[in-house]
Amino acid sequence: MTACRLLLAVTCVCLAGALHVSGDVGEQFDDRLAGFNLLFHGESTAYRDAFVAVMPGDAVIFDLAGPAGEYTLETEHGIAVQQSARQWRWKAPDRPGTYKLTFTGPGRKEAHDDIVVHGFVMVPASEVKNGLLNGYRIGEYPSTPLKGNPIYLPPSGFIEVTKENQDTKVSPHFTLKQFLCKEDTSRTFPKYVVLKERLPLKLEAVLQRVNALGVKVDTLNVMSAYRTPYYNHAIGDVKYSMHQWGSAADVYVDPEKKNRMEDLNRDKRVDIEDAKFLYDDIEDMLAQKEFKKFQGGMGYYPATSAHPPFVHVDVRGTPARWKG
Repeated sequence: MTACRLLLAVTCVCLAGALHVSGDVGEQFDDRLAGFNLLFHGESTAYRDAFVAVMPGDAVIFDLAGPAGEYTLETEHGIAVQQSARQWRWKAPDRPGTYKLTFTGPGRKEAHDDIVVHGFVMVPASEVKNGLLNGYRIGEYPSTPLKGNPIYLPPSGFIEVTKENQDTKVSPHFTLKQFLCKEDTSRTFPKYVVLKERLPLKLEAVLQRVNALGVKVDTLNVMSAYRTPYYNHAIGDVKYSMHQWGSAADVYVDPEKKNRMEDLNRDKRVDIEDAKFLYDDIEDMLAQKEFKKFQGGMGYYPATSAHPPFVHVDVRGTPARWKG
């Protein structure tokens, strides 16, 4: 592993692509937006916390967009090289792990106008042997992608989750451990997860809308996110469930953290209509131009003895709708 510490000045143009939800967000909700945007892996974010998943030794290009002024990148891991006035190339360390990159914008320095990117260098999928990765049961991914679609190719690697990094923020209001497969409830580490960068960005947008509705909540209850192929098969879900590719989450709104869906439609009952209410609001969001990139599958489900009503969302890129 090569370490470097890089402070670079750069002049940027006007802010482009920041995601803002229309409506008045409650004063208690902090969307944690920086004054500039960071673009990488086809994503654009102004959130102060972000993550990137990368294979050992691979490079990531980071582009900045924002107001004129001085920008800096600081990291002690990997190799960071300035490519142009507003672009850096970061070569990830060869060793899997969690590494920090801090981009600072031209805002008042005392305000700490930063975007902190947690770089997850993944464990290569080639290390899965007989369906196990360091003792953690993964199972087998389908040998051929659905209809030849590359989004269904087996993942190239897995983010290693440890006791030390499980609380790492993947976005301002979501942590790495929220996306772990629910099959493994043990305290044994390491665990492994696949997570697409776009999914927490979509969940942040949904969370902001929920707060705009007047429901004060600091995260969504992620009932189910990543599923290993082994677990997905065990619960009888479809062979090509997006959960296996880290692109899907089943969520509900739980302000009091009691594993109970909020009465979102204010009819004094908690039932499938509350899931439908959330589903419809997300549909309205996706109809807006700035959120079209979050298009994907969506379904709403009633409560059972095991869980409250919930909504499935994913980021497959094409619309699919259903009622569970």
